[in-house]
Amino acid sequence: MSTGKVEGKVHVIEETKTYGQKGFRKRLVVLEQDNGRFTNYLPMEFIQDACDDADQLSVGAEVEVSYRLSGRKWQRDEQSEVKFFLSAEATGFRILNAASDEPNVADVPYGETFTSDDDPPF
Repeated sequence: MSTGKVEGKVHVIEETKTYGQKGFRKRLVVLEQDNGRFTNYLPMEFIQDACDDADQLSVGAEVEVSYRLSGRKWQRDEQSEVKFFLSAEATGFRILNAASDEPNVADVPYGETFTSDDDPPF
């Protein structure tokens, strides 16, 4: 797996979704990056207990997210097309500055607020 960090503005914070009999939890947070010519939207996956840590985020806040990339291969059967999927699992975040519509939120560096040693089941 590959790791890195990315900065952006929180664009969307989805509700936590639960999958399967074991209760696997995932929450999507989308970061927005404007480079002048176009806007990038980067989906970051918060897994298991990290879903609750995403409650510290607010739409519009500038953040730095640590992530690890993981990919998988999927093929329905031997005759079907092979598809590849890439996901960015958030492993920590730091709030750089709070959203402007929340003036009472301090610029608190959360650092590595969570870690996930469990790999997703897919």
